[in-house]
Amino acid sequence: TPQAYRLWLLDEPVPPVDLSASVPVVVLVEAGEGDKETLRCATGQGVPAFAIRDGAFDDAVDCIDWSGRPWFMLLSAGDHLHDNAIAAYRDAASKTGAAVIYADDDLIDRRGRRHSPHFKPSWNAELHHHFDYLAGACMVRINADDLAQAISSNGAGSGWAAALLAAALASDGPPPVRIPHVLHHRRKREDPVVPHKLESLSAPLPKVTVIVPTRNRLDLLSTCIGGLERTEYPDFEVIIVDNGSDDPATLAWLANLDNRRFRVLRDDGAFNFSRLNNRAAQIAGGDVLCLLNNDIEIVDTGWLTAMVQQALRPEVGAVGAQLLYPDGRIQHAGVVLGICGGAAHAHRFLWPDDTGYFRRHALPQFVSAVTAACLVVRRSCFEAVGGLDEERFAVAFNDVDFCMRLNARG
Repeated sequence: TPQAYRLWLLDEPVPPVDLSASVPVVVLVEAGEGDKETLRCATGQGVPAFAIRDGAFDDAVDCIDWSGRPWFMLLSAGDHLHDNAIAAYRDAASKTGAAVIYADDDLIDRRGRRHSPHFKPSWNAELHHHFDYLAGACMVRINADDLAQAISSNGAGSGWAAALLAAALASDGPPPVRIPHVLHHRRKREDPVVPHKLESLSAPLPKVTVIVPTRNRLDLLSTCIGGLERTEYPDFEVIIVDNGSDDPATLAWLANLDNRRFRVLRDDGAFNFSRLNNRAAQIAGGDVLCLLNNDIEIVDTGWLTAMVQQALRPEVGAVGAQLLYPDGRIQHAGVVLGICGGAAHAHRFLWPDDTGYFRRHALPQFVSAVTAACLVVRRSCFEAVGGLDEERFAVAFNDVDFCMRLNARG
């Protein structure tokens, strides 16, 4: 909240820096209203700074000492730097082989009042694909050719900064490094835009096995299975793991399912969510597995296609879905580690159309874990980590543990 941030600023942590770090830094500023103010802010910290406008690039490039492999800080006109910003960036640059370093930022009004901080995550390539949270608050290491190409191709427009950032992100080396301090005070920033549809892969869709553990509760199960029957996907089977149902209506309903698509696996043991899913995975015929709770009501017939297409990406381990409570508020939009000393769902109780925290609840992104209430994973990945842990996580947190083991394998 605004009041909470004002209180936080009273004891704002100062970034620890090594003042002896001698890293060459050049500041490039987007031409526009307030650019002189931004240039003064940068040169006041002892670094050369140039506004990129028609005719200014040639003057700037002649002043750059390329022998020291300089870093370039990319700023927007009107933005200010924290008093220790350059020192903090130099310190970080001296300790990393990455080509991109970025920091947190906030907004500053005409009266110099700071508000609306953006405390950013560690590098998240999927989130950045949909929301450029580095723009205007980063430093990159690129070569002279990339600099010339970016600026000559974009003239006085702001596209040069995006081109330089893209060139740095495409270079080999470690992922971008975050400085966890508010080093940029910005006049404005772009809002994230939620994609209407995720990009589709051209690879053929493989067979999927949907695993649904259940016990009695025909009211829930019939709704879930009805949604699967309406699902638009070329080839999938459903294994219902019946964990000791004794309700006559449920047993009769299970017996009447179409066995060409639905199989029922009986398990009369004590409830162990991990075991139930692992048993079904052992007899699954699909190359992709979908773990699905029996209380899930499917509202989008294309859900499985969308999730499988993401699960097929080689850099993806497991895929989760945004899940809603019956009243329409968010129940799951990814799992965050550390909440209450463990792990919990992020963004709970927000409405899907809420702004939230920079629309993080609505943007595709890499997260620490996703709930197994609706989880899609390649069978090869599931088997590579040994499935769900039946011994230590029989009931809860098996999905978090599973995802952490996937993360550990890269």
